[in-house]
Parts: sequence; C-alpha cells; structure tokens
Amino acid sequence: MKKGIHPNYRPVVFQDASAHFAFLTQSCVECDATIKWEDGNEYPLYKLDISSASHPFFTGKMKFLDTTGRVEKFKKKYQKSGIGKQAEEPK
Repeated sequence: MKKGIHPNYRPVVFQDASAHFAFLTQSCVECDATIKWEDGNEYPLYKLDISSASHPFFTGKMKFLDTTGRVEKFKKKYQKSGIGKQAEEPK
C-alpha cells in the first residue's frame, strides 16, 4: 500500500445524544471531541442526531398519519382546477 493516501481508520465512539446511547466501532470519520470509554481508553467521539436506539422504525414507536384526511384535503384543493379530469369526447 502507498503511504499517505489512505484515511486514518481507527476506533471511534458514536453517541446518540437523544437516546443516551453510544457504541464503539472502527471508522475514518474526522472528530475533534474525545470520550473515555468503558474499557478506560480515550477514543474520538462523533455525535449522532439519530441512531437505531432513537429511530421510530427500530423502537416501534411509529406515528401513523391520518391519510384519509389528507386525501380529502387534496381532492378539495384541486377540485375546481380541472386537473385529473378526463377529457370530454366530442359528439
């Protein structure tokens, strides 16, 4: 391998601030902050906005939208414009 062309691949702690969840893995991501991990070593810290601990799909706390109300609102909005109506056939 050539020297100086590869990124710095090292252990990094990823922390989800909203869920108070962190995990240690290997990454090339650039970080300025550091954190002391459970094993006593200090690692670079990368803060996440969302992770599997806080994402609704993985937590099972998904929100179901009122789709019928949205469809009715859409139809009402474009009812007068004539968009979506089939063209009348000449007699």
